[in-house]
Amino acid sequence: MAFLADALSRIKPSATITLTQKARDLKAEGRDVISLSVGEPDFDTPENIKRAAIAAIERGETKYTPVSGIPQLREAIAAKFKRENGLDYKPSQTIVGTGGKQVIYNALLATLNPGDEVVIPAPYWVSYPEMVALNGGTPVFAEAKLEDNFKLRPEALERAITKKTKWVILNSPSNPSGAAYSFAEMKALTDVLVRHPHVWVLTDDMYEHLVYGDFTFVTPAQVEPALYERTLTMNGVSKAYAMTGWRIGYAAGPEQLIKAMDLVQGQQTSGACSIAQWAAVEALAGPQDHLPRFRKAFEERRDLVVSMLNQAKGLSCPTPEGAFYVYPSCAELIGRTAPSGKKIETDEDFVLELLATEGVAAVHGSSFGLGPNLRISYATSNEKLEEACHRVQRFCASLR
Repeated sequence: MAFLADALSRIKPSATITLTQKARDLKAEGRDVISLSVGEPDFDTPENIKRAAIAAIERGETKYTPVSGIPQLREAIAAKFKRENGLDYKPSQTIVGTGGKQVIYNALLATLNPGDEVVIPAPYWVSYPEMVALNGGTPVFAEAKLEDNFKLRPEALERAITKKTKWVILNSPSNPSGAAYSFAEMKALTDVLVRHPHVWVLTDDMYEHLVYGDFTFVTPAQVEPALYERTLTMNGVSKAYAMTGWRIGYAAGPEQLIKAMDLVQGQQTSGACSIAQWAAVEALAGPQDHLPRFRKAFEERRDLVVSMLNQAKGLSCPTPEGAFYVYPSCAELIGRTAPSGKKIETDEDFVLELLATEGVAAVHGSSFGLGPNLRISYATSNEKLEEACHRVQRFCASLR
């Protein structure tokens, strides 16, 4: 349609949203569907956070807020970075957006010129390359291989960087693989970045608090202080505080970049929802006693899913360090035929046949830039996960 912008031809719809909607449609038709396609905790927002929101409504905190966020939230963000990450930021170096997605988008909108490259490790969250393309940049992919547990090797990062590179996007723990970088693994990457002073680092730490066993989370500017002046550290309350619908993301970085993002946001959405911001103050500054409970539940689910998927004929599933996803390979099953008679030629064929045959919704790995794999979210009850994994085992066994 000639009326529409050329920029739309550079992007694709989100595969996660598409498959989640397909599962909803089948459910509406009366099908028994277990959806493992959406990245959303099944827990409710903790009570103290809900009460803080209600109190804010009753106090009349219902007006427009400053574009970059209410002062109380920006102070809580600065305090969080100091307390949990050893990073010193002034409130003026922080910004609040309507979800982490807006924060990343605005950073790219404020900095990218045509021809600028953004290095993205693959597998990646589906929105990174689309946001880069929409803002006139060129996504450049650096493969993080299955044999490295989907963690980018420093030599792969080095190869991907050129004179045109403006940003490297790092996401640990990762969506879609759950892979997280230890201090030593992150230091190997930051050592590369130190050698390229024209490259900025955009780190997506949304799953920071969802790490398991004795794993310790680290973020790039904490590991390598020399990168502080060219790192935007993004986070949010969606995952660790079960606040996906509240739509609050935040970031901290050099003041000049934050001011540029504020300028963009001021002509775009202005400040995020006032009530959600007050709830986020309580999330960051209030009690954190729900976190061990969330972590324990997710760790149990991870172990259940990894064990059961590795018992499925033809699937190979590494054990991730964090988030609430697993990213099994279905390479051995490509070329087989499903009970419907359909030949499985791609991982997308695999997930569509799995949904049609067994009513289990997952997302194909090729949409995250690395296949043949599938992303399964274990952010649902143990009972549902066990039943879903039995169905996956049955489906894999049925392929001929």
